[in-house]
Amino acid sequence: MEWISKTDVSGFQVRWCEELASRWFDEGHWRNETLVDAARRRMAENPEALFQIEGERRVTRSEVWDASLRLAGWFLSRGLKPGDVISFQLPNWTETPVIGLAARMCGLVINPIPPIYRESELEYILGNCGSKAIFVPGTFRKCDHAAMVESLRGKLPDLRDVVVVRDAGDLTWDQVISGAPADEAALPPVDPASVLIAMYTSGTTGRPKGVLHTHLSYGHRVRAMAQNYPIVESDVTFMPSPVTHITGAIWAFDMPWIAGNTSVLMDVWSPAEGIACIERHGCTVTGGATPFLQQMLDVAESAPERLKSLKLFFCGGTTVSPELIMRANRMLPGAVFFRAYGSTEMITATWGIRDRADAKYGAETDGRIDYPVEMRIVDAVTDEPVAEGEEGEILMCGPGLFAGYIAQEDNEASFLPDGFFRMGDLGRQVFGNWLVITGRKKDIIIRSGENISPKEVEDVLFGHPAIAEVAIVAMPSEATGEKGCAFVIPRAGETVDMAEIQRFLSSAGLARQKFPEHLVIVDDLPRVPSGKVRKDVLRERARELAQTA
Repeated sequence: MEWISKTDVSGFQVRWCEELASRWFDEGHWRNETLVDAARRRMAENPEALFQIEGERRVTRSEVWDASLRLAGWFLSRGLKPGDVISFQLPNWTETPVIGLAARMCGLVINPIPPIYRESELEYILGNCGSKAIFVPGTFRKCDHAAMVESLRGKLPDLRDVVVVRDAGDLTWDQVISGAPADEAALPPVDPASVLIAMYTSGTTGRPKGVLHTHLSYGHRVRAMAQNYPIVESDVTFMPSPVTHITGAIWAFDMPWIAGNTSVLMDVWSPAEGIACIERHGCTVTGGATPFLQQMLDVAESAPERLKSLKLFFCGGTTVSPELIMRANRMLPGAVFFRAYGSTEMITATWGIRDRADAKYGAETDGRIDYPVEMRIVDAVTDEPVAEGEEGEILMCGPGLFAGYIAQEDNEASFLPDGFFRMGDLGRQVFGNWLVITGRKKDIIIRSGENISPKEVEDVLFGHPAIAEVAIVAMPSEATGEKGCAFVIPRAGETVDMAEIQRFLSSAGLARQKFPEHLVIVDDLPRVPSGKVRKDVLRERARELAQTA
């Protein structure tokens, strides 16, 4: 099975296997179309259907379609051509799916950038992908984004335009969509095999890597998600995850066109306001990282009936404790809660459960592996397959796999010759085709030569009534090489010490060598925009603590 590197219209080098491409087209996983085709079909069905809600804003399909054509007209007037990159650093606002659809109309590459990023990250990403234009808020959450980008203009020779959204500026959103809509017949042809999105990884293991998805790989997973969950037109989906993250982007930009549902956005997460939003709009589907679910359950505990409209919650993106899913099941018996697994590189690699009859799998595993996703679990040193139930490194392949990193050197150690991708996680295959994540390959603590998975210990500690969140990382030790350092957020009004942690772990039957040997009480944990804990930051703090001890 031969994989080659070919030059995309964008100029990026992408990975391609003709044999697999033919199979995925023949089996219907890849289609010779883009989201514009799906949007055009939905417009023909019912142009006035409600597309999206954000605060008091309500936009219909026709309003999004018209604004997208006008923005596409502006893109063309600026001389942008297929393969050019346009960026946006926006909150969860209704302008973002317009940018997403207009870019597809013109064959442009979309580059979402989280609003929490500042000069350093912004300069690196915009320069690395050669972005031609960026959409930013004026001031959002006390940061003047427009001024920040302007301060970098001299270092970004490719950047032509800065469009300010919902604020004053030299070039504003209202100006760029005030012109005539693009003539659909004059839109450039777009190859579905071309790059659609350049999304940068969260940087938990070093500098961000530019992840390239084509219309084919990205579109396949959106359709598969809509079919497997399943999502129908009557669904109202609530998406608190940032639209600059792969999960938020799919549910905000694509799902309303693919499944025909209405999506509800929230630009600043608040569990109380999130619950009010779900209640007000009768939201049926939502999902996100552990903090979203945990905080929502904490607030709703006294009045769970406020979430009675929910039928499905998928949880992933970071460590998900079985106890958290079981708690959700107890609190809301009318909904299905489950863990799911994926990454920016391999979108939604696993599916969750369909109904509560499989609640055990939803809580105790990270989802089901179904064809066309293919998985191997191999020895982390030799790459030889391990037996079912044994821990190993997770490798995956399938039509939803990305087309490679922007930096070619990032690809070299990431793929096997036959195209399987190293997910960077450790796991076990159980119950036939179910997956259990046991930790990150780089998170393993090596204590006196023995490998210890922090996730196993974290899952146990998550069940402690005084602990809200916990993250365990390796800390240098003269005696054992490394030892576990636990960063703990206590629940409100509660306290916890090392003696209590050791007692609790002992009562759970955990081997003593797995116990953390250092405890740090914190108010919060460093996170990436998706909610994932930045363990690289915690490891550095643990190293500093070890030096001063």
